Amino acid sequence: MANGRNRIKGDSGRDKGGFVALPWSVLDCPAYARLSMHARALLLEVARQYVRDNNGRLLLSRAFMAARGWKSADMLTKAKRELLDGGFIFETVKGQRPNKASWYAVTWRTLDRIPGYDTGAAECFERGAYQKGAPLKNAPLIPPHGTETPVIGPPHGTGTPPTVPPHGPTRGVFAPLSVPPHGHHLDNHLLASVPCCPVLPLHQSPVHSNHSERPL
Repeated sequence: MANGRNRIKGDSGRDKGGFVALPWSVLDCPAYARLSMHARALLLEVARQYVRDNNGRLLLSRAFMAARGWKSADMLTKAKRELLDGGFIFETVKGQRPNKASWYAVTWRTLDRIPGYDTGAAECFERGAYQKGAPLKNAPLIPPHGTETPVIGPPHGTGTPPTVPPHGPTRGVFAPLSVPPHGHHLDNHLLASVPCCPVLPLHQSPVHSNHSERPL
């Protein structure tokens, strides 16, 4: 009864005016969970523009979104790219400089037939495309090129290390001699102070006898 009366008189439990009808299937899908905060905010902005028969002519240009508080062109471009890659919006008209803006459609509603779409855009539109971006559950974490056995040795291979350093054998460093090569100066002084003995001829005897020589 209460629901019937609400349908007749309208929903008196909310403020007057239009509202954004965003399905739970969009908010609960894995692709939405992967969106950044800026992409989620932009999704509300584009959903706000839908008014019954203009799905396919929604605008996300920098000039249009500046009035909604989007001042950074780089942030707007990244958020828009996330929504396109996630399958939440679809580009029906490719914008061109200097003053032709792109047109977009949300993918949780049917594409409205509006003149001016790019050739083939209506045929390529896919409703519910955001649901196909969900990754497979329990997907194995294996790189696309497969696993490999790690290499332990160096890439050029192992070899026998040389017994001699590459720059040659090391020469020993010895301490200097404690005695000069020409002798100690004290020894030289003592030798110089000792008188030299005369050398006698071989026919002279160093011992003199008081006895005269006798003939045999």
